[in-house]
Amino acid sequence: MSLRVISGSAKGRKLKDPPGKTTRPVTDKVKQAVFNIIGQDVIDSTWWDVFGGTGAIGIEALSRGASFVRFCELNRLPLEIINSNLQICGFSENAEVIRTDAFKMLTSSPDRKFDYIYIAPPQYRGLWIQSLTILDENASWLEEDGWILVQINPVEDINIPLRNLTRFDERKYGSTKLLFYQLSN
Repeated sequence: MSLRVISGSAKGRKLKDPPGKTTRPVTDKVKQAVFNIIGQDVIDSTWWDVFGGTGAIGIEALSRGASFVRFCELNRLPLEIINSNLQICGFSENAEVIRTDAFKMLTSSPDRKFDYIYIAPPQYRGLWIQSLTILDENASWLEEDGWILVQINPVEDINIPLRNLTRFDERKYGSTKLLFYQLSN
């Protein structure tokens, strides 16, 4: 799959993708859908790409006007790819790339709040459930009107009992399902 930025200031820039199956790159169709749903609210927003992978979602957000993106990634090669892709697009100044275990970071005391938290972990391991459950308990990472977006394979989808978060939308695009959560009222 050829990764690229599909819109905004870095439109058309080709992104590097690590070889093998260490990451699961998001398709252009899913990327376009995410940003069509968010629309102009992406401008000046802050993002946290919890399982950074190639950095494609966060870089797309920056290209469309987000002010800041934090990427977390534990594995060295994807971490290097994210940094390289940020440099290719000229977004290094608006990003923070942290080598850490996502769950360790999610359970830590929040150092800032995010408008959008994107969760697209390795599939079929229940990692999205673990991430969402932790965020439900540590919801102060999320701005009051912020969203958590979860990208999974549709067969992974189950209803999770949550106290502080509510699923308010879901969309299916082939073998990808997007789940949308916000703080409960």
